[in-house]
Amino acid sequence: MVEAHSAAAAVGATDPALLALAGKAAWAILLTPLICAVAILLVGIHRKSFAMAAAVGGLATSLICTLFLFFQASQGHLAVPFEVSVTWISLGGLSIPFGVLIDNLSLIMTLVVTGIGSGIFLYSVGYMHDDAAASRYFGMLSLFAFSILTIVLSTNWIQLFIGWELVGFCSYMLIGHWYAKPSAAAAGNKAFIVNRVADFGFIIGILWLWSVSSTASDDRTVHFATLMARLPVLVESGAVPVATLSVIGLLLFCGPVGKSAQFPLHVWLPDAMEGPTPVSALIHAATMVAAGVYMLCRTFWLFEMIPSTLNVILYVGAATAFLAAALGFAENDLKRILAFSTLSQLGYMVMAIGLGGPVAAMYHLTTHACFKALLFLGAGSVIHGTHEQNIWKLGGLTRSMRWTSLTFLIGSLALIGFPGLSGFFSKDEILVLAREHNLPIYLLATLTAGMTAFYTGRLWFVAFMGKGHAHGHESPPVMLGPLFFLAGLSVVAGYIGIPAWLGEHHEAFHWDVALTSTAAVAAGVTISWLLYSKRAIAAGSLVRALALPQSFVENRYYIDDIYTWYVQNIQQKIIAAGCAWFEQNIIIGAVNAVAALAQGLGRLLRLFQTGVVQTYVLVFVAGVLWLITRYLAVR
Repeated sequence: MVEAHSAAAAVGATDPALLALAGKAAWAILLTPLICAVAILLVGIHRKSFAMAAAVGGLATSLICTLFLFFQASQGHLAVPFEVSVTWISLGGLSIPFGVLIDNLSLIMTLVVTGIGSGIFLYSVGYMHDDAAASRYFGMLSLFAFSILTIVLSTNWIQLFIGWELVGFCSYMLIGHWYAKPSAAAAGNKAFIVNRVADFGFIIGILWLWSVSSTASDDRTVHFATLMARLPVLVESGAVPVATLSVIGLLLFCGPVGKSAQFPLHVWLPDAMEGPTPVSALIHAATMVAAGVYMLCRTFWLFEMIPSTLNVILYVGAATAFLAAALGFAENDLKRILAFSTLSQLGYMVMAIGLGGPVAAMYHLTTHACFKALLFLGAGSVIHGTHEQNIWKLGGLTRSMRWTSLTFLIGSLALIGFPGLSGFFSKDEILVLAREHNLPIYLLATLTAGMTAFYTGRLWFVAFMGKGHAHGHESPPVMLGPLFFLAGLSVVAGYIGIPAWLGEHHEAFHWDVALTSTAAVAAGVTISWLLYSKRAIAAGSLVRALALPQSFVENRYYIDDIYTWYVQNIQQKIIAAGCAWFEQNIIIGAVNAVAALAQGLGRLLRLFQTGVVQTYVLVFVAGVLWLITRYLAVR
């Protein structure tokens, strides 16, 4: 059964015909990429042109439908939120719908996915043109778009988890697209396994939340809107203890720790750069890693009731922002520097949620998607033109790749928070929150902003303005077009009223925070200029003076080594060996004992099955005599 309703439809705020059309558009946003993925993978796997056209056209269709809904909602013609759903599972007291939820939050995130995603899909046409497996790539890209849209538009926890796991599968396939390359195959496995660890806690949290959603066993729910109305009442009445809700909140937070690569499960994201660069731009800048942040914003009403969990979220985000920024200091691979930058910026977003600012987190998520996708695609353009991604082997790109360099510079300035660009506004929103709620976190976040400026300056001065001998050529228009589009968004995204759209009206501009953060950024850029452009300070001498921290950072805090040691010595030698012993000696022993008993009984029974009639008569007579004897003894 299909159900469509609007929050204000009952009072006539939305025309019924428009509401019906909006429902169809909402379904089209979600299902068009899925239809295209199925078509590509079933009938277009050997038709590269068809695969490219279907993938780009499918996501462009979703973008058009999103723009239609966004325009109708912004003009007041369409009342939001509204929901379109079908009953998917109905078993006794368990009812799970599958549908589409349209509200201001989902619309802005859908615009990010379809808008920036369309640019990346188009860019992929040029970047993957000569790839032998381009059709499979575009099929998985379309399936990924459906998966992330399932998360964004879901009406309930189970539907969200389905999209969550599909995203994990698609990222595994796309990161390992060049699976014949061992490092790419290993990176895909690593991303998949690390996220499975996190998702185990996530699904336990979802099931636990369902189990406490009602005092009546046949009235439990996973529906967002129902839980939002019901759970505060259950907590207030004592039916759900706050301590229980805190544990549930921590389990649910496991999902974003994995998907948004928060410390200590951040280790998969840098290795994921082994995939094609457009994959890095789509999955690891604009969509997949942002899914965890989006989930926290979507369900912030739940986390708002458990301050202890918000504190954990705050400190995990702050630690990730700072530690990932430090990792950017010692990295020499162009894409991996951007990967560590993504980790750091995701830490900012998670930190904002911990500070009670989901709007600030979504604001930074949106602007970050613009300039980080631009930077990744710019890196892809550099790799396409030079076949090199070690920054020390590049240099002089401002001469050989002028348009790529210009757009990359815009993205870099937006990333560091240069005044007037999008990153400046969204980052300062988070810093204002931190200053108001937690001064030490504010100071750490400001320091992190300076560190971001330093490693970004290092990348620019070495790779683009350095004296390397990389002979590059400019990318074709199909790749440059998305760069210009994203560069424009990186400039204007801070001015289009994203916080107001999400229901938050700003107070006066905080000049003190802006000046402090700008000073930190200026310091970071200046130091990088002195080290890597002016050469006024010998970088080698500085590294030698900081030998211990430099080694610590170069080895990524030895976290991968710790995980490797754990797997080899705890997982394999103790846990796996213990399970193997239990299986061999207990499980298999018990099974063999039962088999031996059955075999012994069978041999015993065979003694009575001789096939000789005289033997059967003798046994029969002996039995009769025994019965007569027993009878006489009783008498």
